[in-house]
Amino acid sequence: MSRDTPDATDRATLGHVTARLPVFPLATVLFPGLVLPLHIFEERYRTLIRDLVGRPAGAPREFGVVAIRTGWEVAPAAGRAVPGGEVTLHEVGCTAELRQVTELDDGGFDIVTVGRRRFRIADVDHAAAPYLTAEVQWLPEPTGTDEVTELLAARVIAVFRQYLALVRPGEQEVSEQLPEDPTVLSHLVAATAALTVADRQRLLAVDDTAARLRAELRLLNREAALLRQVRAVPVPLSELASPPTPN
Repeated sequence: MSRDTPDATDRATLGHVTARLPVFPLATVLFPGLVLPLHIFEERYRTLIRDLVGRPAGAPREFGVVAIRTGWEVAPAAGRAVPGGEVTLHEVGCTAELRQVTELDDGGFDIVTVGRRRFRIADVDHAAAPYLTAEVQWLPEPTGTDEVTELLAARVIAVFRQYLALVRPGEQEVSEQLPEDPTVLSHLVAATAALTVADRQRLLAVDDTAARLRAELRLLNREAALLRQVRAVPVPLSELASPPTPN
Protein backbone atom coordinates (compact mmCIF):
# COMPACT_ATOMS: atom_id res chain seq x y z
CA MET A 1 0.00 0.00 0.00
CA SER A 2 1.43 3.38 -0.96
CA ARG A 3 1.93 5.85 1.87
CA ASP A 4 -0.28 8.52 0.30
CA THR A 5 -3.32 6.25 -0.08
CA PRO A 6 -6.27 7.58 1.97
CA ASP A 7 -7.51 4.09 2.83
CA ALA A 8 -8.31 3.11 6.41
CA THR A 9 -7.97 -0.60 5.71
CA ASP A 10 -7.32 -2.51 8.94
CA ARG A 11 -4.42 -4.91 9.15
CA ALA A 12 -2.72 -6.79 11.96
CA THR A 13 0.71 -5.50 12.98
CA LEU A 14 2.53 -6.91 16.03
CA GLY A 15 -0.78 -8.06 17.46
CA HIS A 16 -2.44 -4.66 17.15
CA VAL A 17 -5.10 -3.58 14.68
CA THR A 18 -3.71 -0.71 12.67
CA ALA A 19 -4.75 1.32 9.66
CA ARG A 20 -3.43 3.91 7.24
CA LEU A 21 -5.58 7.02 7.65
CA PRO A 22 -5.63 10.53 6.14
CA VAL A 23 -5.09 13.09 8.88
CA PHE A 24 -6.62 16.56 9.28
CA PRO A 25 -4.82 18.59 11.99
CA LEU A 26 -7.14 21.05 13.74
CA ALA A 27 -7.11 23.35 16.75
CA THR A 28 -9.89 21.31 18.33
CA VAL A 29 -10.57 17.88 19.79
CA LEU A 30 -13.22 15.59 18.32
CA PHE A 31 -14.99 12.93 20.40
CA PRO A 32 -16.91 9.84 19.25
CA GLY A 33 -20.55 10.59 18.55
CA LEU A 34 -20.11 14.37 18.38
CA VAL A 35 -20.93 16.42 15.28
CA LEU A 36 -18.17 18.51 13.67
CA PRO A 37 -19.06 20.82 10.74
CA LEU A 38 -16.11 22.08 8.70
CA HIS A 39 -15.55 24.57 5.89
CA ILE A 40 -12.91 23.16 3.54
CA PHE A 41 -11.03 25.85 1.65
CA GLU A 42 -7.41 24.65 1.31
CA GLU A 43 -6.74 22.80 -1.94
CA ARG A 44 -5.06 19.82 -0.26
CA TYR A 45 -8.10 19.19 1.91
CA ARG A 46 -10.42 19.73 -1.03
CA THR A 47 -8.48 16.87 -2.59
CA LEU A 48 -8.99 14.82 0.56
CA ILE A 49 -12.75 15.30 0.44
CA ARG A 50 -12.87 14.46 -3.26
CA ASP A 51 -10.83 11.31 -2.59
CA LEU A 52 -13.19 10.22 0.17
CA VAL A 53 -16.35 10.99 -1.81
CA GLY A 54 -14.93 9.04 -4.75
CA ARG A 55 -14.45 5.86 -2.74
CA PRO A 56 -16.60 2.83 -3.62
CA ALA A 57 -20.06 2.54 -2.08
CA GLY A 58 -19.84 0.95 1.35
CA ALA A 59 -16.21 1.91 1.90
CA PRO A 60 -15.54 4.00 5.03
CA ARG A 61 -15.44 7.72 4.28
CA GLU A 62 -13.52 8.94 7.28
CA PHE A 63 -10.37 10.84 8.14
CA GLY A 64 -8.50 11.39 11.36
CA VAL A 65 -8.96 14.62 13.32
CA VAL A 66 -5.93 15.29 15.50
CA ALA A 67 -5.46 18.32 17.74
CA ILE A 68 -2.42 20.47 17.03
CA ARG A 69 0.09 20.56 19.89
CA THR A 70 2.26 23.37 18.52
CA GLY A 71 2.36 25.45 15.32
CA TRP A 72 -0.29 26.33 12.75
CA GLU A 73 -1.72 24.01 10.12
CA VAL A 74 -1.77 26.47 7.22
CA ALA A 75 -0.40 25.73 3.79
CA PRO A 76 2.24 28.26 2.65
CA ALA A 77 1.39 30.56 -0.20
CA ALA A 78 3.41 30.14 -3.38
CA GLY A 79 7.00 31.17 -2.72
CA ARG A 80 6.27 32.29 0.84
CA ALA A 81 6.95 30.53 4.11
CA VAL A 82 4.38 30.59 6.87
CA PRO A 83 5.71 31.07 10.42
CA GLY A 84 4.61 28.15 12.54
CA GLY A 85 3.83 26.08 9.49
CA GLU A 86 5.65 23.10 11.02
CA VAL A 87 3.18 21.46 13.38
CA THR A 88 3.44 18.82 16.04
CA LEU A 89 0.36 16.74 16.75
CA HIS A 90 -1.09 15.06 19.80
CA GLU A 91 -0.86 11.28 19.73
CA VAL A 92 -4.55 10.47 20.23
CA GLY A 93 -7.24 11.54 17.78
CA CYS A 94 -10.71 10.56 16.57
CA THR A 95 -11.96 9.69 13.12
CA ALA A 96 -14.51 11.97 11.48
CA GLU A 97 -17.03 10.19 9.27
CA LEU A 98 -18.45 12.18 6.35
CA ARG A 99 -22.21 12.53 6.70
CA GLN A 100 -22.95 15.50 4.44
CA VAL A 101 -20.92 17.18 1.70
CA THR A 102 -21.90 20.41 -0.05
CA GLU A 103 -19.67 21.59 -2.88
CA LEU A 104 -19.40 25.38 -3.16
CA ASP A 105 -19.10 27.56 -6.24
CA ASP A 106 -15.45 28.34 -5.47
CA GLY A 107 -14.52 24.65 -5.37
CA GLY A 108 -14.51 24.40 -1.59
CA PHE A 109 -16.78 22.27 0.55
CA ASP A 110 -19.00 22.60 3.57
CA ILE A 111 -19.07 19.24 5.29
CA VAL A 112 -20.75 17.70 8.31
CA THR A 113 -18.89 14.92 10.09
CA VAL A 114 -19.52 12.76 13.14
CA GLY A 115 -16.81 11.43 15.43
CA ARG A 116 -16.57 7.67 15.16
CA ARG A 117 -13.59 5.95 16.82
CA ARG A 118 -10.48 6.90 18.73
CA PHE A 119 -6.98 6.08 17.61
CA ARG A 120 -3.35 6.54 18.59
CA ILE A 121 -0.84 7.70 16.00
CA ALA A 122 2.04 5.29 15.47
CA ASP A 123 3.72 7.10 12.59
CA VAL A 124 3.03 10.20 10.48
CA ASP A 125 3.99 10.33 6.82
CA HIS A 126 4.95 13.97 6.26
CA ALA A 127 6.05 13.17 2.71
CA ALA A 128 2.57 12.15 1.63
CA ALA A 129 1.03 14.47 -0.90
CA PRO A 130 -0.98 16.54 -0.81
CA TYR A 131 -2.24 15.83 2.76
CA LEU A 132 -0.83 14.02 5.77
CA THR A 133 -1.46 10.33 6.35
CA ALA A 134 -0.67 8.34 9.47
CA GLU A 135 -0.36 4.78 10.63
CA VAL A 136 -2.81 4.55 13.54
CA GLN A 137 -3.78 2.00 16.16
CA TRP A 138 -7.46 1.78 17.07
CA LEU A 139 -8.17 2.30 20.76
CA PRO A 140 -10.76 0.28 22.69
CA GLU A 141 -14.10 1.81 23.63
CA PRO A 142 -15.23 0.17 26.89
CA THR A 143 -18.97 0.09 27.52
CA GLY A 144 -18.74 1.51 31.04
CA THR A 145 -21.77 -0.35 32.41
CA ASP A 146 -20.45 -1.47 35.82
CA GLU A 147 -22.03 -0.16 39.03
CA VAL A 148 -19.20 2.24 39.90
CA THR A 149 -19.30 3.81 36.45
CA GLU A 150 -23.08 4.17 36.63
CA LEU A 151 -22.78 5.97 39.97
CA LEU A 152 -20.09 8.26 38.58
CA ALA A 153 -22.27 9.04 35.56
CA ALA A 154 -25.16 10.04 37.81
CA ARG A 155 -22.85 12.34 39.76
CA VAL A 156 -21.46 13.90 36.56
CA ILE A 157 -25.00 14.56 35.31
CA ALA A 158 -25.86 16.38 38.54
CA VAL A 159 -22.67 18.48 38.55
CA PHE A 160 -22.89 19.18 34.82
CA ARG A 161 -26.44 20.48 35.23
CA GLN A 162 -25.22 22.84 37.95
CA TYR A 163 -22.42 23.95 35.65
CA LEU A 164 -24.85 24.56 32.76
CA ALA A 165 -27.07 26.62 35.06
CA LEU A 166 -24.10 28.94 35.64
CA VAL A 167 -23.05 29.08 31.99
CA ARG A 168 -26.52 29.22 30.41
CA PRO A 169 -28.99 30.42 33.05
CA GLY A 170 -32.60 29.83 32.08
CA GLU A 171 -31.81 27.18 29.45
CA GLN A 172 -33.14 23.80 30.61
CA GLU A 173 -33.36 22.01 27.27
CA VAL A 174 -29.72 20.92 27.09
CA SER A 175 -29.52 19.63 30.66
CA GLU A 176 -32.77 17.68 30.25
CA GLN A 177 -31.42 15.81 27.20
CA LEU A 178 -28.24 14.39 28.73
CA PRO A 179 -27.59 10.75 27.74
CA GLU A 180 -27.72 8.02 30.36
CA ASP A 181 -25.01 5.87 28.77
CA PRO A 182 -21.83 6.63 30.79
CA THR A 183 -19.42 6.49 27.84
CA VAL A 184 -21.62 8.66 25.62
CA LEU A 185 -22.12 11.06 28.53
CA SER A 186 -18.37 11.32 29.13
CA HIS A 187 -17.77 12.25 25.49
CA LEU A 188 -20.60 14.81 25.46
CA VAL A 189 -19.44 16.53 28.65
CA ALA A 190 -15.85 16.67 27.42
CA ALA A 191 -16.92 18.27 24.14
CA THR A 192 -19.55 20.65 25.57
CA ALA A 193 -17.93 22.10 28.69
CA ALA A 194 -15.79 25.21 28.22
CA LEU A 195 -12.48 23.40 28.58
CA THR A 196 -9.08 24.05 27.06
CA VAL A 197 -7.81 21.97 24.17
CA ALA A 198 -5.26 20.47 26.58
CA ASP A 199 -8.02 19.43 29.00
CA ARG A 200 -10.10 17.92 26.21
CA GLN A 201 -7.10 16.12 24.79
CA ARG A 202 -6.35 14.50 28.13
CA LEU A 203 -9.98 13.35 28.39
CA LEU A 204 -9.92 11.91 24.86
CA ALA A 205 -6.79 9.92 25.69
CA VAL A 206 -8.41 8.22 28.71
CA ASP A 207 -9.41 4.66 27.81
CA ASP A 208 -11.48 3.94 30.91
CA THR A 209 -14.93 5.57 31.10
CA ALA A 210 -14.89 5.70 34.90
CA ALA A 211 -11.51 7.47 34.90
CA ARG A 212 -12.79 9.97 32.34
CA LEU A 213 -15.89 10.69 34.43
CA ARG A 214 -13.75 11.20 37.55
CA ALA A 215 -11.55 13.66 35.67
CA GLU A 216 -14.64 15.49 34.42
CA LEU A 217 -15.98 15.85 37.95
CA ARG A 218 -12.75 17.61 38.95
CA LEU A 219 -12.81 19.83 35.87
CA LEU A 220 -16.49 20.75 36.22
CA ASN A 221 -16.06 21.64 39.89
CA ARG A 222 -13.03 23.75 38.98
CA GLU A 223 -14.87 25.59 36.21
CA ALA A 224 -17.98 26.12 38.34
CA ALA A 225 -15.88 27.60 41.15
CA LEU A 226 -14.23 30.01 38.70
CA LEU A 227 -17.61 31.08 37.33
CA ARG A 228 -18.92 31.76 40.82
CA GLN A 229 -15.84 33.84 41.63
CA VAL A 230 -16.28 35.91 38.49
CA ARG A 231 -19.93 36.56 39.27
CA ALA A 232 -19.05 37.53 42.83
CA VAL A 233 -16.78 40.37 41.64
CA PRO A 234 -18.71 43.65 42.10
CA VAL A 235 -19.26 45.88 39.08
CA PRO A 236 -17.48 49.27 39.46
CA LEU A 237 -19.86 52.16 40.16
CA SER A 238 -18.26 54.13 37.32
CA GLU A 239 -19.29 51.37 34.91
CA LEU A 240 -22.87 51.43 36.17
CA ALA A 241 -22.96 55.21 35.68
CA SER A 242 -21.77 55.05 32.07
CA PRO A 243 -24.45 55.93 29.51
CA PRO A 244 -25.40 53.14 27.10
CA THR A 245 -23.65 53.21 23.73
CA PRO A 246 -25.64 52.77 20.52
CA ASN A 247 -25.09 49.51 18.60
